[in-house]
Amino acid sequence: MIRVLLRVFGGLLISAPCIAYAQQTGVQVEHAWSRATVPGQTGVIYLTITDTGAPDRLTSVASPVAASAALHESFSENGVSKMREIAGLAVSPGAPVTLAPGGYHIMLMGLKQPLKQGDAFPVTLTFEKAGPVTANVTVEKPGAGAPAAHDAMGGASMPMPAGGAPGKAP
Repeated sequence: MIRVLLRVFGGLLISAPCIAYAQQTGVQVEHAWSRATVPGQTGVIYLTITDTGAPDRLTSVASPVAASAALHESFSENGVSKMREIAGLAVSPGAPVTLAPGGYHIMLMGLKQPLKQGDAFPVTLTFEKAGPVTANVTVEKPGAGAPAAHDAMGGASMPMPAGGAPGKAP
């Protein structure tokens, strides 16, 4: 019985850092994950943002594992996959925004060391109204799709701007 309770409570403790809240404003960041990298490779972060408060806007991102971090979107234009940096990302109540392969994502440039499968690191998302929200990012294997827990929640979806379409993931 004690072993069962330890497993249940241990599971809760492990999953708790996967969700970051700005409770006073209702912004929640979940399912933050990245892929393992090799030396010299750029890193990437995927996650889901849910807003249960007033409309807000993600304006910047930062992580101590990289010299810089930026919001990007992948898209297809005339059959050619492209990627560009974006200045911000609107979040609205009742409409979760998922940063996922082939769409919106966070690029990590100038990694201080390669990201290794099984490791975790913080990322701070700054919102116009909610302010900074820090989430814990789990590093998956190289080339990973969404982690199993995220797939079970409906997979990856992403609202796209007018005229945009998902392209190839970075």
